[in-house]
Amino acid sequence: MAEEARNADTPAEEPAKDDVAEEKAPAPAPAPAPEESKALVVVESDEKPAATDGSRDRDAFLSRIATDKSLLLIRAWEESEKAKVENRAARRLANVTSWENSKVAQMEAELKKIHEQLEMKKAAQAEKLRNSAAAAHRAAEEMRAAAVARQGEEVIRAEEAAARYRATGQAPTKIFGLGLFGRG
Repeated sequence: MAEEARNADTPAEEPAKDDVAEEKAPAPAPAPAPEESKALVVVESDEKPAATDGSRDRDAFLSRIATDKSLLLIRAWEESEKAKVENRAARRLANVTSWENSKVAQMEAELKKIHEQLEMKKAAQAEKLRNSAAAAHRAAEEMRAAAVARQGEEVIRAEEAAARYRATGQAPTKIFGLGLFGRG
């Protein structure tokens, strides 16, 4: 019984293996016969012999295998193409991202450069203003010193005039910036 089961399984498997081998192996071409020999050449005809139930099942099975094989090939090709498209899109997105990053870095560098230039200009203007303030302070100090010196000179002049008037006994002609007794 076991042998019958094995024998029953074996013929079903062998045609499938043979079918695959037949599909993969190309049909042998008839060898050209030399003109002198009178060998018979087998010619394959396109006509199919009358189909029996077993051969119809076998043909249906083979056509189903061929269809499945072509569908699998199509599916594999489709997945391959999709993978290529996704890789290409990822590469393009990466290029766009790197371009964007380089442009942003370039703009940030330019902005930093402008900020540095503005800081330098600001520092230069602040230095100019400090120098102007220092110059004004020096000028004011000089004016104060001149005013104090002039005041000292005028005080000395007034003291000398008062000493002269005392020595001569004469009264000044101008009192308090006015003439004597209100005369000019």
